[in-house]
Amino acid sequence: MSQRLANSTDFFEERGGERAERRLRELATELTEAREAIKRHVARELHDGLGAELTAARFALANVEHALSAGGDPSAAAQALALAQQSIDAACEAGRRLVQELHAPNVEGGIVAALAQWTRTFAQRTGLATSFVCAADVRLTQLPPDAALAVMRVAQEALNNVAKHADASRADICIQTDAKRLTLVIEDDGRGMPPRARRAGAPDSASARGFGLPGLRARCEAFGGALRIASRLRDESCTPWLGTWPAADAGAPAARSGTTVRAHFLWAAMAHGQSAATGQRPTRVTRAR
Repeated sequence: MSQRLANSTDFFEERGGERAERRLRELATELTEAREAIKRHVARELHDGLGAELTAARFALANVEHALSAGGDPSAAAQALALAQQSIDAACEAGRRLVQELHAPNVEGGIVAALAQWTRTFAQRTGLATSFVCAADVRLTQLPPDAALAVMRVAQEALNNVAKHADASRADICIQTDAKRLTLVIEDDGRGMPPRARRAGAPDSASARGFGLPGLRARCEAFGGALRIASRLRDESCTPWLGTWPAADAGAPAARSGTTVRAHFLWAAMAHGQSAATGQRPTRVTRAR
C-alpha cells in the first residue's frame, strides 16, 4: 500500500514538473517573440516617424538650394528653410519619443511615484485624461525592482493601447491590494475591444503573437498572476474575455462602453519567496492626477 502511494506521489510530481517545464518553454517562446516585436516596432518607428521627417527636411533644404542658386525670390528660400526647420524639429521629437519608449523607467523611488509621474506625462503628451488611484499599502514601497518594472510595463502597454486603438476620452488607473495579490486596473471609456481583437489575443488563439496582450499576460504569469480583460462594445452588453467579469461591475449600465484590464500579481512571487506581510484591505487611498 505504501509503495503504491509513493508511486502515485512520484507520478503526480513528474506530471507537475512536465507542466512547469512546458510553461517555461512557452514563456521563453513568448519572450523571443516579444523581442522580435520590439525590433519590428523600432524599425517601423524609425521608418515612418524619424525617416519620414528627415526625408521631408531633405526636400525642403533642396528647395532652399534651388531658390538661392537660381537667384529667385528670397522669401521662397526663407519659406523652404522654415519647412526644413519644422521637419527637423519633428524628427527630433520622434527620436525622443522612441528613446523614451525603450528606456526602462526609473522605479527606484517606488512603483507609486513612478507610475504617477508617468501617467501625468502620458496625459500631457496624448491629451487623454487620466487619473491614478493607489491603495495605501506599505508593501508597494518594498517591491523588488524587477517586480515594480513588470507592473509599470503592463500599465504603459495598456495605456498605449488605449491611446492608439480605443478612441477614448479618458483612462483610469488603479492599484488594488489584498492579502495575496496586487491588482493593477486600467479602465477606459472607449469603443470597446471588438470580437476579432478578443479572439486574436486570446491565449488559445493561433494568432496570439507579438508583444501586446500576450506580452502583458506573460509579465503577469512570471509573478504568479494572470491577466483579465473585459470589454463592453457600444450598444452591447458586457462581454468578458480572458476571465469572468467581476461581480462588482455586473450592475453597470449596458450602454456604457469601454475596456477594463485587470493585471494580477502574487505578493509571494514578487517577493521572490520572501514572506510577505499579512495584507489587509486598505481603508485609505492616495490619489495622483
